[in-house]
Amino acid sequence: MAMTIHVDIVSAEQEIFSGLVEAVFAPAKMGEVGIYPRHTPLLTQLKPGEVRVLKSNGEEEQYYVSGGMLEVQPHVVTVLADTAMRAADVDEAAALQAKADAERALKDKSAKKDLAEAQKELAEAMAQLRAIERMRKGKGH
Repeated sequence: MAMTIHVDIVSAEQEIFSGLVEAVFAPAKMGEVGIYPRHTPLLTQLKPGEVRVLKSNGEEEQYYVSGGMLEVQPHVVTVLADTAMRAADVDEAAALQAKADAERALKDKSAKKDLAEAQKELAEAMAQLRAIERMRKGKGH
């Protein structure tokens, strides 16, 4: 039997996932991290992106997070996200519109929108679109 670790993915609004998995992969600020059972305790910031959980049956599930914190304890991994949703629930049309809006704001130097805010919105939209694309590729397997 494969070793597992308990993972909770939660946002301010709701619990998105809770269960035993073989591994979890998350978009840490310094790059993607892979967490397996018996991982060293860790606390790190998350950037917008995709959290993937590898279940014991070999199935992989994808979730989009807009940022937050990742805490690794000996037997529990907690993803505390600002916003989190199943990749399947991400609205592609809204993400494409947000990307276009953010790119337009970055080009328009006279816009009232803060440059950092526009960059953040662009990063979130791109992360949502990557989550959708990866989910589509995963369904083809």
